[in-house]
Amino acid sequence: MRKILVVDDEEAIRLLYKEELTEAGYDVDVAKDGAEALRKLEQTQPDLMTIDLRMPGMDGIELLSRVRAKYRELPIVISTAYGDLRSEFGTWASDAYVTKSADLQELKSKIAELLK
Repeated sequence: MRKILVVDDEEAIRLLYKEELTEAGYDVDVAKDGAEALRKLEQTQPDLMTIDLRMPGMDGIELLSRVRAKYRELPIVISTAYGDLRSEFGTWASDAYVTKSADLQELKSKIAELLK
């Protein structure tokens, strides 16, 4: 079973993603911020990460940069409510960029595509 680490500061989003992605057949772990994500990344060694951009403390772009420095091959999906940040240079290191929505079909499709 493929492992996904969901990183988002909003508890409702973490719960929704965990439920939906578990139903889609993935083993899902969650982290509430960048520091927790880095710890869990070492422990769980996921096959893919989703990262929110706007989080307190370490933001998603800093987390993305740190993860890329050590895990170059790990697929990363930026999942954010801010579609206008897609052109921001720091997001280019991600493998996909998805704007948050109540409908997770786009996110699920990107994850399936990246984990082929």
